[in-house]
Amino acid sequence: MSFEILSPSSNAEGWVRTHLGEFCEPFGDWTASERFRGGRTAALSALESFNVRGYASTRNEVLPISARGASKLSPYIRHGLLTLGEAWEHVSTAPDHDRDKFRDELLWQEYTRHMYARIGAQLADSLRYQPPERTNAQGWGERNTMACLDFALTELETDGWVPNQMRMWLASHWTVREGAQWQAGEREMYRQLLDGSYANRAGWQWTIGSATGRPYGFSRWQVTKRASALCDECPSRHSCPIEQWPDEPQLDDATHRVDLRKGQHPPHEPLFPTIDTSRSPEAVWITAESLGDSDPALTAHPDLPALFIRPRWQRPLYVVSNGKNAAARKS
Repeated sequence: MSFEILSPSSNAEGWVRTHLGEFCEPFGDWTASERFRGGRTAALSALESFNVRGYASTRNEVLPISARGASKLSPYIRHGLLTLGEAWEHVSTAPDHDRDKFRDELLWQEYTRHMYARIGAQLADSLRYQPPERTNAQGWGERNTMACLDFALTELETDGWVPNQMRMWLASHWTVREGAQWQAGEREMYRQLLDGSYANRAGWQWTIGSATGRPYGFSRWQVTKRASALCDECPSRHSCPIEQWPDEPQLDDATHRVDLRKGQHPPHEPLFPTIDTSRSPEAVWITAESLGDSDPALTAHPDLPALFIRPRWQRPLYVVSNGKNAAARKS
């Protein structure tokens, strides 16, 4: 077995197209995010620049962009370039209300990680309730005539990220108002997100009511409150299709409710994988969740080759030279 050493150049997009093209093929044509730059250095810079003061009152603002209080740290947290602990400590001296609200969002990330460890792929099933589905539902089909949808989707496609408020708009419009299958909408959003994770899927379930039984209704009122300029320029401003609250959907019990209670977990099935410590490791496997220097396996075995694994394939694709900005592709 031989390896070709690859060194990323300043043209990061070109390097990705050349050496990671097989990852990108399922997504068709793509471009780099205009808002985010990858890597640990960029992650630390973003964390250092984040001022949480005012976060509680501005995190849901959409326009003007300068008024947004969202941290924009989630892509770095999702890929392990920042840890939840680092973000938690960063706001330790902030005003109580802002600090606590921001930490609530970090706890949501932690909670959904535990949820995924508990139920795995079942998070793609409606947890407690099944939203109604309509034949030939449009989802986001009114994008060209609704400025709020077009703005949210354009930012999602351009930057790979949108504030949580707009994620709720998109999820609610797709499922609660239009009656489209929620999993299809969540997958479409996920494929665009730089921070796409099971936290986003759990967020969809919370928004559409499949987790709580209380769906979030999206209407013109939210757009006027958070981004009134969108209504002012909207082609449908005089005949807004979301002028009124959506009808309250009839939620049926899910066919197979997912049991989230730890007490129901079979004692013979551990929540976490059993680690064989009788043999010495030969390599470290890292995934898209563990790209940072603080990955536990990397720090425990700094001298071993680190193999990047695409979970769906479960086979090594690239060898990363211990975080030294070099990689090797199997030839």
